[in-house]
Amino acid sequence: MKYNFDEIIDRRNTDCLKYDFAAERGKPEDVLPLWVADMDFRTAPGIIERAAADAKFGIYGYTEGRDDYFQTVAAWYRNYFDWQVEKDWLVKTPGVVFAIANAVRALTDKGDAVMIQQPVYYPFSAVIRDNGRMLVNNELVLRDGHYEIDFEDFEQKIIAHKVKLFVLCSPHNPVGRVWTEEELCRIGDICLKHDVKVVSDEIHSDFVYEGRKHHVFTTVNPDLQEFSIICTAPSKTFNLAGLQVSNIFIPNEKIRQAFRQQMSAVGYQEVNMIGLHACQAAYETGREWLEELKVYLRGNLDYARDFLANNLPQIKLIEPEGTYLLWLDCRGLGLPEERLEHMIVQEAKLWLDAGAIFGAAGEGFERINMACPRAVLSEALERLRRAVEKMEKHQQAG
Repeated sequence: MKYNFDEIIDRRNTDCLKYDFAAERGKPEDVLPLWVADMDFRTAPGIIERAAADAKFGIYGYTEGRDDYFQTVAAWYRNYFDWQVEKDWLVKTPGVVFAIANAVRALTDKGDAVMIQQPVYYPFSAVIRDNGRMLVNNELVLRDGHYEIDFEDFEQKIIAHKVKLFVLCSPHNPVGRVWTEEELCRIGDICLKHDVKVVSDEIHSDFVYEGRKHHVFTTVNPDLQEFSIICTAPSKTFNLAGLQVSNIFIPNEKIRQAFRQQMSAVGYQEVNMIGLHACQAAYETGREWLEELKVYLRGNLDYARDFLANNLPQIKLIEPEGTYLLWLDCRGLGLPEERLEHMIVQEAKLWLDAGAIFGAAGEGFERINMACPRAVLSEALERLRRAVEKMEKHQQAG
């Protein structure tokens, strides 16, 4: 490979959320962190060069994207997702979660119902509740190691609670589903039928495994354009989360105006200058790096699957169809949630994302970020194996 993803880069003492804030987050200082979804890989060279040039220039004033910025982003989605976007649709925000919160405020009133599908990325719940809306959960169903949508429950809850907005996670974090065209069509048909607006978080769309295809939500039915907000970003794909640039596409002018009005209400205008240029550089120069990264991540997935099967058969891997996040079913260990967390944090010395934070349906699960050098992933899984082995010995002795 041209790029060395095995390189271990020390991120400590860089004000890194993932590595430098264990004590502040109630974890031992010596935990190995595989929780927050950023990568331990240096980004693509073209991005680094552009960011370095911006830094060297020395003037960091207000900055806006020109037409070539839009053309670059549009070309990425046209070439790799068969999605044609128009310049007027684009609204740039500092992040996808910001955009979802903004959409909640723009498209619903206090007390209105907003639906999600747990177990799901936990900020979804926060931005709904913290903005005074009612959270409705169409819980995903786990059947034979595969998550599915209960469409009957989906529609019944929309009717019963008069749901105004649905937040879709596509590909889904943390369960790793890449929704099929048929599933997205059914979601869209129900939402159109009941006049439910849709915000689709598609931040993980560039990470899809063989045999699967990511469909931008509005491409499965052109009618959905008038009801939907599509949230995209280079942050997961190219490890740019700290540069805070997301590209939000809103075809419906009325919805777009309401969205922009809410941005104005919170005082937000231009995005980060270096982030803006990094995004453009990523989509112009980063494809080769991304393709090698995906090969490496596939190797990490294969490694983790084999390790669990051979060493920890009590823990079941929910086979991901997309994302670089692993969703582990730890219920076979027979531990209550509090005991499971104690074993992982205090005994295995791992900092993972506990499944319960993704909703009640996540209890007994753990999310692992596998976007790290294989040696780090191997060490993490070995720590987990040793901790489980120690626990089982104590249980047998007791």
